[in-house]
Amino acid sequence: MSTAGQTTEPPEPERELGPPFFGALLRITWQHVRNQMHRAIHDAGFTDFQDAHFAVFSYPLPDGVRPSELARQKRMSRQAVNYLLIQLEELGYIERRSPEGSDRRLIYLSARGWQLVETIFTCLRRLHAEWAQEIGEQRFNDFLGVLKQLSARAQED
Repeated sequence: MSTAGQTTEPPEPERELGPPFFGALLRITWQHVRNQMHRAIHDAGFTDFQDAHFAVFSYPLPDGVRPSELARQKRMSRQAVNYLLIQLEELGYIERRSPEGSDRRLIYLSARGWQLVETIFTCLRRLHAEWAQEIGEQRFNDFLGVLKQLSARAQED
């Protein structure tokens, strides 16, 4: 409602704080990245890799870690992680073995697992270059800097 001499104008889009909020924007962007990775993985011949396997094949990589630690890192139950590990081991992406002098089995990436990781990294490097070109190298570097700062803070919590 306006009073005499005042007009009510809609807020400027840059100033308006409303949906989609940053969490949704991050999710939408992450879904695009994940779809690109999944396509690259399948195009490289890893057609047995399923979307659920990304829970294990995400940063940090599961190489030389105990299953219980992996479950904590991924914020999953040990049972859910073990289910995925069984699948990935049967598909040849990981191995579980005990280091010399220990009876605790750790997760290690197999040669096939490392090939998958390199496929993912190649896809991410391509996306990095595309986005840097699209929005400009400096803006993209600023974006990465902000993400690194926020993710470091989030890991402290």
